[in-house]
Amino acid sequence: MKLLLVEDEPELLASLVSYLQAQHYICEVAITYAQAQEKMLLYNYECIVLDLTLPGGDGLELLRELQRHQKAAGVIITSARAAVDDRITGLELGADDYLPKPFYLPELSARISALVRRRHYQGTNLLQAGKLSVDVPARRATVEGHPVTLTRTEFDLLLLLLANQGRVITKGAIAEHLSGDAAEQFDTFESVYAHVKNLKRKLTEAGASNYIRMVYGLGYRFDTSSET
Repeated sequence: MKLLLVEDEPELLASLVSYLQAQHYICEVAITYAQAQEKMLLYNYECIVLDLTLPGGDGLELLRELQRHQKAAGVIITSARAAVDDRITGLELGADDYLPKPFYLPELSARISALVRRRHYQGTNLLQAGKLSVDVPARRATVEGHPVTLTRTEFDLLLLLLANQGRVITKGAIAEHLSGDAAEQFDTFESVYAHVKNLKRKLTEAGASNYIRMVYGLGYRFDTSSET
């Protein structure tokens, strides 16, 4: 799952990246208003962790930008601002949560997990698709009770496909989701092909049907309709 961390305090930002990467998140960063604006509008994220006080602008204006461009990312505001008006304005502008500074990193991680579950997985920790079951917090996949051993990247790819069942996910979107700021390294999409191929093989070897379908010239779709 890919996050954008918008924070101008170097020590806090380094702590956020280190902790959240250890929780299996892909982290991109922005330390100024301009950097955050560019990344928010160009790329897609499961969650944006947004400080309100930034060099070059106000985080509340970034929320307005997200609204104007109808971006779907969840937003958690983290700010030392104590004014109730700022909290109310942030929530009215579409933020999902507001965490005042200072905060504990495990609490932020828990709020990110809860937000992603609400937005993408109907608030549940356990996903079911055909013969496949996925325990999101435990990062465990099974096919009719049989465990499927996946790499971190394969599991992240599986979650992306499950969150978009029935919809085509382009190869570019997959590369961006799996690699974050390093997406340009996927120019030939060879890594995308390899990860999809390995995931399909592991699921079918465990007894699942061919759920991951290639849509020629576009990308891939997760579809269990053949079993219904």
